[in-house]
Amino acid sequence: MFYTSGMNSIAIKPNYCWATAWQDKLFRKKILISVLLLTILFSGYPAFFQYLERRSGATLNDVVLNAIPPTDVSVPIFLFIWSTTLLAIIRAVKQPLFFLTFVNAYCVLCILRYLTLYFVPLDAPKGLIPLIDPISNMLYGKKFITKDLFFSGHTSTLFLFCLSFQQRLDKYFSLGTALLVGILVLIQHVHYTIDVIAAPFFAFLSLIISKKWIFSSPNNSINHY
Repeated sequence: MFYTSGMNSIAIKPNYCWATAWQDKLFRKKILISVLLLTILFSGYPAFFQYLERRSGATLNDVVLNAIPPTDVSVPIFLFIWSTTLLAIIRAVKQPLFFLTFVNAYCVLCILRYLTLYFVPLDAPKGLIPLIDPISNMLYGKKFITKDLFFSGHTSTLFLFCLSFQQRLDKYFSLGTALLVGILVLIQHVHYTIDVIAAPFFAFLSLIISKKWIFSSPNNSINHY
């Protein structure tokens, strides 16, 4: 991966450290924009999700959920999500381009979720068992959210990790946790089947949009990623 900013050309490869990457003005600018945007998106979560909770929506007749008795699997869901997140944090410490790419793609994913949740009003699936995730629930405000449905945020985020990771084993691990969480949220009736099926598509779309913004610039030449 090669970054070109102004008269300075810096080769920013997956194993390059933050000190090297930070020398590039364009890289710094895009990091700061991404982090600022993510902060703004997170700050709007409590009011937005409380609005969704007050709104009426459709109840889907989900044949998959109808065939599965609801079971509380909050603990494995929590472990799969946050073990993958911890791995991402470890990688981000040494891989600035991974951090930039993922954070920007996650911003796009959040924007897409704002849009789909607003335009696709759904009521909670029958038999929903509240998901106990004290870390994620902090973003939603004081009231537990049941209408955070189309599309699945947990599943799409894990798929986004899979698409963004650079090491093959990391990709395999995150793909495994994404698939397992997708199944487990159905077992717990936290999501409809369509919410989970759509998640990988939106994760892929978010990464494509992110890369176009990060790696397309008049002063930026990218050979490979």
